[in-house]
Amino acid sequence: MVHPPTIADVNEADLLPESLREDFPILQQTVHGDKPLVFLDSAASSQRPRQVTQALVDCYEQDYANVHRGIHVLSERATDAYELARAKVRDFIGAEHSREVVFTAGTTASINTVARSWGDANLAAGDEILVTPMEHHSNLVPWFQLAERTGAVIKHVAMTDDGRLLPEAFDEAINERTKVVAFTAVSNTLGTVNPVKEIAAKARAAGAISVVDAAQSAPHMTTDVRQLGVDFLAFSAHKLCGPSGVGVLYGREALLEAMPPFLGGGSMINRVYDDHFTPAGLPAKFEAGTPPIAPAIGLGAAIDYLQAIGLGRIHAHEAALVGYAWRRLADIEGLRLLGPSPLEHGPEVRAGLVSFVLDRPHAHDIAQLLDRDGVAVRAGHHCTQPLHDRLGITASTRASFYLYTTRGEVDALADSLATVREKFRPTGRKRKPRSAGE
Repeated sequence: MVHPPTIADVNEADLLPESLREDFPILQQTVHGDKPLVFLDSAASSQRPRQVTQALVDCYEQDYANVHRGIHVLSERATDAYELARAKVRDFIGAEHSREVVFTAGTTASINTVARSWGDANLAAGDEILVTPMEHHSNLVPWFQLAERTGAVIKHVAMTDDGRLLPEAFDEAINERTKVVAFTAVSNTLGTVNPVKEIAAKARAAGAISVVDAAQSAPHMTTDVRQLGVDFLAFSAHKLCGPSGVGVLYGREALLEAMPPFLGGGSMINRVYDDHFTPAGLPAKFEAGTPPIAPAIGLGAAIDYLQAIGLGRIHAHEAALVGYAWRRLADIEGLRLLGPSPLEHGPEVRAGLVSFVLDRPHAHDIAQLLDRDGVAVRAGHHCTQPLHDRLGITASTRASFYLYTTRGEVDALADSLATVREKFRPTGRKRKPRSAGE
């Protein structure tokens, strides 16, 4: 990933021009009558620019057909566009070969593929799968299921009270029984940026594989899988200005070659006989059935869009916003910010989101009240229930930023939250006792 900016590097000059918002028609609307839409839920799913939606329209109106099969002009065009998108992903993440890039339905499907294919083939009773307290359920449940199938053991690495993973904690947790180290590059709840390269190196030194959930990092900062030294990495298009329905599994070629196919059907075969089959080569053996043709092409267009702006600029923009948001929200009485402070540790520890709790009202009520002001946030456990248990809370509210988020939208969030806080401020007044005869 790109080297994060230092605190001295992050200021208003790092904010991207608001003219970028013109590429996102959905952001130009008002809601609830006359409230300008303030979209602060990009960590769940980003918006997409005209350039991406136009690529989808062009695909469906001019070039769509099934890929790799037809011997006609539309199939050839679609196949070329589909494989060009794979090459764009390869370059986007720094992979050595396009055959190391597998298109899936999303991050969840990518991680499940590793757990089902590599995991089932390589784990046995007593082997250990190391996870962290901040994982999304998509990087927990597949490993829990694998442990149930194989008798492997789930083990948790320690986290600091302010939500950081320290490399030395992995030294204590990894041993000769560790086979999988699964962790997120960026916490979708805390915003913590984790030391991916250091953790992956510790896994490899122990003979374990590293599986990185990059759903919250790939859209926001430069990713280079070879420089990071990871074995598997997964992310989704819909979080990086691309369409829903397509994701990426990167795997080192030697590992993918040795893995059995996860899904069976068309496209993933070389030859089918009466009673057996031989699988296709990479990456086809992991892409059974008709693939997400148009979504993958849209993903390629999204990559073009982000790279034209620059992932480093996007990361600096979000770092400036999260620092500003931290200052604004910290001034609200009764509000508790979650995760490491960018003011204490520097912006390199934070991605572009802030999660928080108020002593009152509940997170769901906060989100509903903010929505009345046109501010769209996410409330709940964000698919990180074990993390919320660790923090001693049942739910939190999350505001997440992206390249199109403005400083004025952060102000709108803070102002609306201050109004909510004032409305639900404890009065502190004691009930007047009744007098005799009342």
